[in-house]
Amino acid sequence: MLTYYGDLPGCETISFEDRYRLIKQAGFDATLIWWEDEDRGGCRTQPEIARRAGLWVENIHAGFQQAGDIWEDTVAGQAGYDYYRMCIGDCGALEIPTAVMHVGRGKDPLPPMGKTGLERYARLIDLAQRLGVCIALENQGAPDKNERAMELLAHFDSPNLGMCYDSGHGNMQRSLGRGVEMLARFGHRLMALHLHDNDTTDDMHLLPFDGTTDWPAQMRAIAETGYRGPTTLEVVNEGYQHLPPEEFLALAYERAVRLEWLR
Repeated sequence: MLTYYGDLPGCETISFEDRYRLIKQAGFDATLIWWEDEDRGGCRTQPEIARRAGLWVENIHAGFQQAGDIWEDTVAGQAGYDYYRMCIGDCGALEIPTAVMHVGRGKDPLPPMGKTGLERYARLIDLAQRLGVCIALENQGAPDKNERAMELLAHFDSPNLGMCYDSGHGNMQRSLGRGVEMLARFGHRLMALHLHDNDTTDDMHLLPFDGTTDWPAQMRAIAETGYRGPTTLEVVNEGYQHLPPEEFLALAYERAVRLEWLR
């Protein structure tokens, strides 16, 4: 199964109906949806639009602006917890199997993992279990975020908590001699993929094979985890704006097929 998520050239003028129709026509089987609190109404309309186009909604990607706040016993921390609780509740209500989450925001330092943060994650995992959905913690471009995600995976041995592996973040970390620790340690709990490329200097979200990722080695490492879920692209159109949406999606599909073959 092949999943497409990302921008399209000219996406600001493309309706959701046309967007998902074009993704399906390109050959993709599924999509995922960015889930922002301020655009919750728009988010909640998209699963049905995607399904009408013939696409399966693989997961939602929760926003990450609140990710670092959830660890603190503050008003902002409570708001962050409420937001992620909403995301998981929406997955249950809209029959979306997984919510992908970051444990922190960008390069911002993480507050200590203390009692408040652990209790909030325990309640989120309990809600996910009751609703029959999963939480997938994403590896990020900063080592402290990866360490925190691994600490959570080690602390909560729940079938409803796993990981999402982001190849672009992994490639950035490999330039520092790191990058695959989370996949190596918790690959047996791999629930989702975000596959894209870069040159290690920035999180560029290029199409696979347009950066420096060693894709045969990367896909072999993923295959060795036993993961049998979709091959999922998470790309943006920067650098490809000259292409019509149909041509960009055809190119994306060809790259996804190559990755699937390498698995």
